[in-house]
Amino acid sequence: MRKSFYIGKHHVGVDSCYIIAEIGSNHDQKKSRAFEMIRRAAKAGANAVKFQLFKADKIAANIDIPETRLKDKFAKFGKNVYALYKDMELPVSWLKELKNCCKENKIDFLATPFDEESADQLAHIGVPAMKVASFEITHIPLLKHLGKLKLPILLSTGMANLKEIRQAVSAIEGVGEQRIALFHCGIQYPAPFDSVHLRCLDTLRNAFRCPVGYSDHTSGISVSVAATALGANLYEKHVTIPGGKSPDHDFALNMDEFESMVRAMRECEQALGNHVKQVQAVEKVHLRRGRRSCFIVRNMKKGDIFTSENLSVLRPGTGLAPSLLEKILGKKATRDLEAPALVQKGDWR
Repeated sequence: MRKSFYIGKHHVGVDSCYIIAEIGSNHDQKKSRAFEMIRRAAKAGANAVKFQLFKADKIAANIDIPETRLKDKFAKFGKNVYALYKDMELPVSWLKELKNCCKENKIDFLATPFDEESADQLAHIGVPAMKVASFEITHIPLLKHLGKLKLPILLSTGMANLKEIRQAVSAIEGVGEQRIALFHCGIQYPAPFDSVHLRCLDTLRNAFRCPVGYSDHTSGISVSVAATALGANLYEKHVTIPGGKSPDHDFALNMDEFESMVRAMRECEQALGNHVKQVQAVEKVHLRRGRRSCFIVRNMKKGDIFTSENLSVLRPGTGLAPSLLEKILGKKATRDLEAPALVQKGDWR
């Protein structure tokens, strides 16, 4: 793979799947809640947690038009998306404490910046990579800014076609950053299974020759195992703990479910193994026990003819292989043979 790279100590594209617990805005602006999710994600076996760092003033216009109004289940969060973002902001003053909590729990701290200032703040505290949300894939000025920060870029591609992805990748590479991973992604919450199209992992891998991952918004954990089986190098899933109020809370996995998901993915990785078809160590004991040998099943005198009545193929496989049966049939016994017994070399002529 041309563009494998490291996030911290993890070799993306070479090591096991890099699993990200997407906390997002499920902290509900409560620091203790954020700390608890970090601890639980680390305990579950995630490689990283990820937050979202945005400022309402820099992500959405505070205007009342059809495209900004909140409807249906989102109406409770305010009159428009600006109000929603304002209520979900991650305080910048938390960043160092969150990163320290991650360090204490031996898990990487990531966050998605939605403006240049937020990106700089994350780079300043020492995040190991920058995650880019699907909506920002056409925000070329932001992508170029991120590309200059000398950090790997994890780029989600929801809603984007290959032309738009190429433009985004070119913008990042054009300012000098070659370490790019692409996340296949949908933006529906929760995502219907028939909208997932995991085979696009291969499409992205073949088109860009870089590590690929999946940013999952489906319900449950089945897609996580399928993505692992299809070779996802990275994977992220929304997580939460009880009592959440943010818009992402309802479709996120609780931590027990997330732990089960991580375990299932690691089991899948183990089961995938390698491409070498050979006897496995755990199978060797069964070779002699389960395979068959040529057996004498009726007493024979010297000179008797070997026939299907006095010769058979039975377990265990400790003697001559069944492939010799046809060679022995019709031959004469060279000595008296008492059944049941393994046929020995030299017993026929």
